[in-house]
Amino acid sequence: MELILSVAIGVMTACGVWLILRPRTYQVIIGLSLLSYAVNLFIFGVGGVKTNMPPVLADGSAAPALADPVPQALVLTAIVIGFATTALFLVVLLASRGMTGTDHVDGRSDRK
Repeated sequence: MELILSVAIGVMTACGVWLILRPRTYQVIIGLSLLSYAVNLFIFGVGGVKTNMPPVLADGSAAPALADPVPQALVLTAIVIGFATTALFLVVLLASRGMTGTDHVDGRSDRK
C-alpha cells in the first residue's frame, strides 16, 4: 500500500510541476491543484497507512493508543483552503483575461 501511495504522490507531483511550467494560466491553476493534492496525500501518508484496522490501536498494554488525528485534520483544513484558493485563482484568471484579452502567464499571445 505504501508503494502505491508513493507512486501516486510522485506522479501527481511530476504532473503538477509540469503543468505549472506551462504558458497558460488555466494550466498553471490545475498544476497548483495537483501539487496541493500530492502534498495532502503526503501528509495523510505520514499519519500511517493502515488497512482493516480500528482507529483505537491496542498493542497489548493497559491503555489503548489512539490513532493520530493531526494528519487527518491538517489534510481536511488543506482541502478547504485549497478549494478557496483555487476559486480565487479562477476569478483572477477571468479578470486578467478580460483585461488583457489573452490567458498567457506573461500576457502575450502565441509566438510564431
